[in-house]
Amino acid sequence: QVQLVESGGGLVQPGGSLRLSCAASGNFFSAYAMGWYRQGLGKQRELVARIFTTSGTNYADSVKGRFTISRDNAKNTVYLQMNSLKPEDTAVYYCHAYRGGQEYWGQGTQVTVSS
Repeated sequence: QVQLVESGGGLVQPGGSLRLSCAASGNFFSAYAMGWYRQGLGKQRELVARIFTTSGTNYADSVKGRFTISRDNAKNTVYLQMNSLKPEDTAVYYCHAYRGGQEYWGQGTQVTVSS
């Protein structure tokens, strides 16, 4: 069983930055592919970024060049650095862990981009 706890959300002005963190409990964190998803009001949940066990990454086109996902296996934590934020980035951001058909979700953290 893996528990994921996100932090770092909040209100930021357009053009600003935030860093989200996701702390994972349990063992074998390094064996999990980790990801960040988001869900805006009235929208479907969508992938934002993923980082694999090899530390390879992929990103949604809408965030390429602005967001960076990273992981610290020693701290069982995955991060999402978000720069040049736009109002359309407003959403609840969820941490996700996947390994061998098992997946886990965090409770989500709200990010609001508004002036």
